[in-house]
Amino acid sequence: MKVGDRVRVKDSVIFYHHPKHRNDAFDAKGMEGTVVKVLSDYQGRVISANYPVRVEFPLEGAKRPFRAHLRTDELEIVEEAN
Repeated sequence: MKVGDRVRVKDSVIFYHHPKHRNDAFDAKGMEGTVVKVLSDYQGRVISANYPVRVEFPLEGAKRPFRAHLRTDELEIVEEAN
């Protein structure tokens, strides 16, 4: 998985910070977004982040996209970046 890949959430993942469902449980299963960052190092040192893939999900009517950190096993690639 790399930056620019289109991905889909394949498992049931509950978020409480979704802009349109603030403080309510929101299941993101089936949502599609774009990988914007894969966390593997910090200031040149290798790290082992629990949720290393940062994904942006576009939302209709929202000021900015919904962003979330996920594990690689929670995502499936829909379309690979060039």
